[in-house]
Amino acid sequence: MGTSLTPEFWERFAVLLVLAAGLTCVLTAAFDGLAVRLLRRRTPRTLPQVPHRAVRPVRKEHRTAVHS
Repeated sequence: MGTSLTPEFWERFAVLLVLAAGLTCVLTAAFDGLAVRLLRRRTPRTLPQVPHRAVRPVRKEHRTAVHS
C-alpha cells in the first residue's frame, strides 16, 4: 500500500528546507565570527621589537698539543 505525496506535503517540505538552509547559514556566520574574534584575542597585535645586531661567526682554532 503506497501513499501519494500531497501538495501540502511538498509545501511543508519546501518551507522546512528553506528554513533549515537559512538557519545553517546564520549559524555558520555566527560561529565564523566567534572563531575570528577568539583568534584575534589570542594573537599579539604587535610583535616585540628585538634589536638587530650583527652576529659574527665564532671561529675556534684547533691547536694540537706539542710534546717534547
